[in-house]
Amino acid sequence: MTRSRYGLLLAALFLFSSASYAQQPFVTDDADVTDRHKFQLQISHEFDTLSRSAFPALRQNTTVFVLNYGLMRNVEIGVDYPLIVISNSRSTTPQTIAGFGDVDLHVKYNFLKEREGSRRPALTVSFALELPTGDAANQLGSGLTDYSLNGILQKSLTKETKLRLNGGILFAGSTATGEVGIKTRGTVFVTGGSIVKQFTPKLDLGIEVVGAIENGSGLNSGQFQTQVGGNYQVAKKMSLDFGVIAGKYNSPRLGVQIGVSIDF
Repeated sequence: MTRSRYGLLLAALFLFSSASYAQQPFVTDDADVTDRHKFQLQISHEFDTLSRSAFPALRQNTTVFVLNYGLMRNVEIGVDYPLIVISNSRSTTPQTIAGFGDVDLHVKYNFLKEREGSRRPALTVSFALELPTGDAANQLGSGLTDYSLNGILQKSLTKETKLRLNGGILFAGSTATGEVGIKTRGTVFVTGGSIVKQFTPKLDLGIEVVGAIENGSGLNSGQFQTQVGGNYQVAKKMSLDFGVIAGKYNSPRLGVQIGVSIDF
């Protein structure tokens, strides 16, 4: 592949894609996929204090169940399903709303791997389809069918440190999960990046910055958040995932996330 074609392909991925299916706890996705004919289960729970624009909703608990499967070499398919609990102001009826949100399906293809000694990064693309299975009247679902394309770049800065960049587009639908996210229908551009370092054979720590903006709208109608977190390997095929979130606009003001990832 010539340098010019490589550059065009890279640019296309970062102009026409959207962030999802991260390496927990981060929103920024990684370039890796589940091994062929293997499963990966991720369960995460996030407790958020919502932005003032979400009033009368004050807080949201989101538990997400993700199951990934290595369909073939370098190709992963997966499904995720969120359980959402929204706590409203005391003056609001009902004060608590709970239920499952929109089910999400994805396929992910790692078409270029990083090689030791090469400047070339790993490159992956994924496509996601979210179906409106949640109760839109109670803000548990968007009421829209969402579809998006995601581009992922991953590069080892050192043997212990990895840089990951995402950028993409939600072609239709919304980014909302409960009260978190952009609720209006339209094209949304998403970008994010993370740096993660392995401090010990069992402990990884990192930081990320992610954002989203709707086409034709200002920043204050979008999303922006940062997260500091990591993973602790409690067993050979299981990690404990944790993070602390701070955000603005349609992102949580403050949040805490804890989860577990299991390969089998």
